[in-house]
Amino acid sequence: MITKLTFKKYTAKDFLHYHNLVKEDDVMKYITGKGMSVADANKKFDFILDLGQQHECLGYFQVLDAANGTIIGDCKLVFYKKDNSAFEIGYLLRREHWKKGLGTKICEHLLSLALKIDQDKDIIAVIHPQNIASRKLLEKFGFISYYQGNEEGFTIEKLILTRKKKNLSLDL
Repeated sequence: MITKLTFKKYTAKDFLHYHNLVKEDDVMKYITGKGMSVADANKKFDFILDLGQQHECLGYFQVLDAANGTIIGDCKLVFYKKDNSAFEIGYLLRREHWKKGLGTKICEHLLSLALKIDQDKDIIAVIHPQNIASRKLLEKFGFISYYQGNEEGFTIEKLILTRKKKNLSLDL
């Protein structure tokens, strides 16, 4: 059983590890619908590397078993592409690591990292509406669903963790 995880930002030499992860249909079922081809993975990986150079603490990360360095998944903490005033988190795990509490550990890490960078930024998570396990995990951390629909050809659900202090004016 994995008790501790480490996180390593992707570098150019990590493409084969990345493709070995995202080529699996079961891993990508709720993300792209199926495993990625080499060409699609290469395109996405170039994007990941570019994004990783834009901010020291933001980007895509390999998720590793700290005991032996085995890659068990990946995760991201990035600026939300539709609104840079919010962060976006996401993760994926190899099937053999599902239902072992590792998603919780990954989310704890990502939320802690986001808090260190900017404690006032809201955090968005985008999932497939049928991904009940991810929804339950996010709700456990206080995320609330605010959108379901289609975007860029994908059926999605967006959840938000609101961090900003809201100025409420109450009529008393």
